[in-house]
Amino acid sequence: MRLKRSPTTRTSRAAGRAPQAPPAARPRRKNAREYTSPARLGRIFAALDALFPRAECALHHRNAFQLLIATILSAQCTDERVNKVTPGLFVKYPSPQDFGAVHQEVLEQDIRSTGFFRNKAKSIIGASKILVARFGGAVPRAMDELLTLPGVARKTANVVLGTAYGIASGVVVDTHVFRIARRLKLTRAKTPEKVEQDLMRIVPRERWIGFSHQVIWFGRKICQARRPLCASCPLEPLCDAPDKTV
Repeated sequence: MRLKRSPTTRTSRAAGRAPQAPPAARPRRKNAREYTSPARLGRIFAALDALFPRAECALHHRNAFQLLIATILSAQCTDERVNKVTPGLFVKYPSPQDFGAVHQEVLEQDIRSTGFFRNKAKSIIGASKILVARFGGAVPRAMDELLTLPGVARKTANVVLGTAYGIASGVVVDTHVFRIARRLKLTRAKTPEKVEQDLMRIVPRERWIGFSHQVIWFGRKICQARRPLCASCPLEPLCDAPDKTV
């Protein structure tokens, strides 16, 4: 015959067990609107203003044409390396006419250290010829006209328009801006074009030029690709990126 356990026995056994902690509550997942709320964006802008109040383009140049060439050279290359190449390059080829007349093989050797030198040389020569033929040797001030130049996509056009002419045509989305915009959850887009569209919707137009430069410098100095310096980052309390280092 099966004996029933007494309530006293069950109670004594339960009393001997260690009390179990309640399961930890999962952190509430924010929605996209919270990440791009005016209050959060204001804190991001204030931190960037404090860090880089006079952020400027790091590419050395004296005019819009030099900036155009330097920006084409900066693709898949550091600005530091480009700045070592361009002084001698601009002495050798001071105008669009000079760049347009050079043989591609010669220009390739002049810019070899910037990488992808064949494509870059072809783009520079082609862009220079179009500038001379269609625009009188001047760099145009309109996005649609700049995009007709070989080697020029929206990033390059935004750099030239914003830095050389002070025209806020969009947000420069280079590798730093792309990375940081996604880390801060300002966008979930997976292409530079769509990231730019998202940033243009939430960043005031009067900030487009300065915001681009600030985020680029922020990416170089603090929010680096491999090991971001989260412990010294003023935006760390606002960031829940999965690759945080703190």
